[in-house]
Amino acid sequence: MRKNIVAGNWKMNTTLQEGVKLAEEVNEALKNTSAKCDVVICTPFTHLASVASVIDANILGLGAENCADHVSGAYTGEVSAAMVASTGARYVILGHSERRQYYGETAETLREKVALALANGLTPIFCIGEVLAERENGTYNEVVKAQIVDGLFQLSAEDFGKIILAYEPVWAIGTGKTATADQAQDMHAHIRNVIADKYGKEIADNTSILYGGSCKASNAPELFSKPDVDGGLIGGASLKCADFMGIVNAF
Repeated sequence: MRKNIVAGNWKMNTTLQEGVKLAEEVNEALKNTSAKCDVVICTPFTHLASVASVIDANILGLGAENCADHVSGAYTGEVSAAMVASTGARYVILGHSERRQYYGETAETLREKVALALANGLTPIFCIGEVLAERENGTYNEVVKAQIVDGLFQLSAEDFGKIILAYEPVWAIGTGKTATADQAQDMHAHIRNVIADKYGKEIADNTSILYGGSCKASNAPELFSKPDVDGGLIGGASLKCADFMGIVNAF
């Protein structure tokens, strides 16, 4: 059975001290509630080891926002998958639209990152999604399929089964615009069909597909009620404990 998951993506926000405090607040809130989903926070690299030391890994998962596409070596400023794993983190966001757009990440780069993440025991949260022009010209299904095929379909069935997907319509990230629940469901069902065509129905049915893009406590219940929407990858609303827990509690 696939899991329901709510994952926070803090992006380039919070100082170390602010991040530790926020992590402690989320951890404490989860202790006092019976969450009906897995909960993950993905923090800046600088925060990982400190956050790992103040949370209960049994109730709150920890992830990085990226990792390098090399094992190790002369790559100043990069952080390897092994380094991420050594902090206690268990997840890593890969292929976020901001990484693709601002840092030129390609399918080839992402294939390397996915392989290294898996080799180091990390669960990739692999992001896919179309820009506004692709939504408006009707090519969005083909665009998202190509991102999955080019980034992930080199994997064995066993390894693909370790991937979490996050559909993020780029036009809805941080814009206040949100795909309707029906639009999200249609795309998530399309993604599941793409997976089924390659790996079979069982693996497709067991793959968690999250929605990201201006998801908040007010719209999460409707989004999460859809049969193929298994949770959310949350940006801005993950930076305040109450806002984030409002989404967690939508399950």
